[in-house]
Amino acid sequence: MAGDTPRGDVNASAANASEQPNAGTPSPPHQGAGHGKATHRALILGAIGVVFGDIGTSPIYALREAIGHAQKGVGGELAIIGVVSLAFWALMIVVTFKYVMFLMRADNKGEGGTLSLMALAQHAVGRRSAWLFILGVCGAALFYSDGVITPAISVLSAVEGLKDAPGLNGELDPFILPISAGILIALFMVQSRGTAGLAKFFGPITAVWFLSLGVMGLVHIFDDISILRALSPTYGVQLLLKDGFLGFVILGSVFLAVTGAEALYADMGHFGKAPIRQGWLFVVLPCLTLNYLGQGAFLLANPGAADNPFWNMVPQMVYWPMLILATAATVIASQAVITGAFSVTQQAVQLGLLPRIDIRNTSETLAGQIYVPAVNSLLMIGVLFLLLTFQSSHNLTAAYGVAVTGTMLVNTLMAWSVVTKKWKWPMWAVLGTLVPFGFIDGVFLTSNLLKIPDGAWMPLVLGGGLVLIMWTWVRGTQILTEKTRKDSLPLTDLIEMLKARPPHRAPGTAIFLTSDPEVAPVALMHNLKHNKVLHEKNVILTVHTADRPRVSDSQRVTMEPISDDFKRLTITYGFMETPNVPRALGLCRKQGLKFDIMSTSFFLGRRSVVASARQGMPLWQDKLFIFLMRNAANPTDFFHIPPGRVVELGTQVSV
Repeated sequence: MAGDTPRGDVNASAANASEQPNAGTPSPPHQGAGHGKATHRALILGAIGVVFGDIGTSPIYALREAIGHAQKGVGGELAIIGVVSLAFWALMIVVTFKYVMFLMRADNKGEGGTLSLMALAQHAVGRRSAWLFILGVCGAALFYSDGVITPAISVLSAVEGLKDAPGLNGELDPFILPISAGILIALFMVQSRGTAGLAKFFGPITAVWFLSLGVMGLVHIFDDISILRALSPTYGVQLLLKDGFLGFVILGSVFLAVTGAEALYADMGHFGKAPIRQGWLFVVLPCLTLNYLGQGAFLLANPGAADNPFWNMVPQMVYWPMLILATAATVIASQAVITGAFSVTQQAVQLGLLPRIDIRNTSETLAGQIYVPAVNSLLMIGVLFLLLTFQSSHNLTAAYGVAVTGTMLVNTLMAWSVVTKKWKWPMWAVLGTLVPFGFIDGVFLTSNLLKIPDGAWMPLVLGGGLVLIMWTWVRGTQILTEKTRKDSLPLTDLIEMLKARPPHRAPGTAIFLTSDPEVAPVALMHNLKHNKVLHEKNVILTVHTADRPRVSDSQRVTMEPISDDFKRLTITYGFMETPNVPRALGLCRKQGLKFDIMSTSFFLGRRSVVASARQGMPLWQDKLFIFLMRNAANPTDFFHIPPGRVVELGTQVSV
C-alpha cells in the first residue's frame, strides 16, 4: 500500500476513542488507567487493520516471484535460503530501521506522509524550496500510481487461490478475472456511503490474518529447520554475488515483501507512533518472518511447489477459510489505499498542487472520513484497465514496486533538510544515516526499473502525467496571479480614491474573497464600476493554508483594520482540514466583527481564462490549465458558503 500520505479512513474502534482529528494520539494522563489501556489496544488493533494491510498481503506473491527468478540462476538450496534471507533483511532495514526507528521521528505536528514531510522540510528550510517542492509533487504522483496497482494485484492474488482450491479441478479458472473485477467494482461503489460501519471489522480481520500467517509459517518451519539459516544476512549476500546481474533482478522481486512499508509513516496522524511501532514489532514483523521462513522450509522439502508456495502450503482442511480470509485481507488493504488517495487529494488541493475538487464528508463526527467522487471514478477505471491488461498477479508484479521505491527515495531525500536544519545533526551522523538508506532505496529503485519493458512503464507514465498536471496547475496559477496583480489596483490606493469620491453606500456587510489581500479584488472593482455601490462594512477575505496539518481555533482567524470601511481578514487552515468559511466567521465575533450570515453578501471574482501563444506557458499547456480551471469545484461549495448569499462577477484574462 503506497502510504506516502495518511489514510482517510481508520478502524472505527480506534476512531471512536476520540472524535477529535488527532484521535491517533495517546490518551491524556488525566484519563483512567483502564480506559487509557483500552484505547491504546484499540489503536494498535486499528493500526494492524489499516496500516499493515498491504505489507500483510505480500506473502501471497512476493516469495513466489523472487524464488522464480533465483532458480534461473544458482538454483538449489541457496536460491531458497538466499531469497528468504533477503526478504527478512529487507523487512529489518527498510521497515524497522528506516521507517519505525528513524523516519517516524520526522512528524509534522503528529502527521506523516510525503506531503506532510514536504511541508515540514519547507518549514525547516525557512523558505519555499524548489527542489523540495518538486520532490513532493513527484512523491504525490507516485502515490496515485501505486494506488491504482495495489487493489488490482492484492485482490487478484487472493482470488487466484481458486486455482488450487480442493474439489474444483480448475473449473473456476476462467472466472478468476471477472470475480476479481466484481469485488473491486463493489468496493469502489460503496465508497460514497462511507466505510465507518465496515471499518470496525478491519482490525480484527487483519489481526486474524496475521496470526494465521504466523501459525501456518511456524508449522512448516519444521519441514526443514535448516531454513533458520536465512536469518543470517550472509546467505542473501552469497546469492547476490553468485547470481551477478540476475541477483540485481531478484532484488526487484524481493522488494515486493516491503511494499506498504511507507504506510507506517503515512498513518501516524490517525494512530500515533507508539501503537504503530508496537503493532509492527510485536505482531506484524514476527508473523511475516514466520511465514516467509515457513514458505522457505516448505520449498526446501517440496521443491516442486515453487510455482505458488503460499497456496501450496495451505492445509486442505483450512483452504477455503484461508482463501476467504485472504480475500477479505486484500479488500481491506485496497480500501486503505483508496481512502489514502482521498486524503492525499485533500492535501494536494489545500497545498495548491491541484484545482479545487468536490470533497464530501461521509461522517459528521470523524474529520478524516471523506469521499472524492472524481478520484474514486478514476481509480476504478485505472484498476479495471490493469486487470484487463495484465490479467494475472504474476504479470502485475512487473508493474509493482517502481512507484513505492520512488516514494521511499523521495522520503529519504526530503529527510535531509529536516535532519540538517531542524534536528541540527552533525554531518557525520547525517551521512551515516541517510547515505545507507538512500543507497538501498536507489538499488531497489534501479532493480525495479529493469522491469520497464514488462510493465513498470505503467506507473511511470501515470506518475509522469500527474506531475505534468500538478506542474501545469501550479505554474498556471502563478502566471494568473502575477497578471492579475499587474492589472490590479493596490487596495490602499482604492480606499484613498473612495475617500475622495465616495460612492453610494448600501447597508449590510460585503465579504470579498481573494487570493491576494494586497490588491483590490476583481469583484470589488466590478461592483463599484457597474453597480456604483459600496457596502457599509467591507471585508477582504483570504483563505490561507498553513504548513502544518491542523490549526487550532485560537489561530484560525486574524483580522486587520485597514480603514473605517474596510477590514482585512485571513482564515488559516491546515493542509489536512476542510475549509468552512461560515464556521470560521463565527469565530470573528470574539474580535469584534459581528454580522448575520444571512444578511451578508459574498462576492466572488470568476475569471474566464483564454490561451495566448505569445506569453506564459506553451499553448497546449495553457489549454490544459484552462481545462483544469473549468472543471474545478465551485468555490461556493468548496468553502461551504450559503449559495443564496453569493454574487459572482467575472472578467476575462489571457495567459
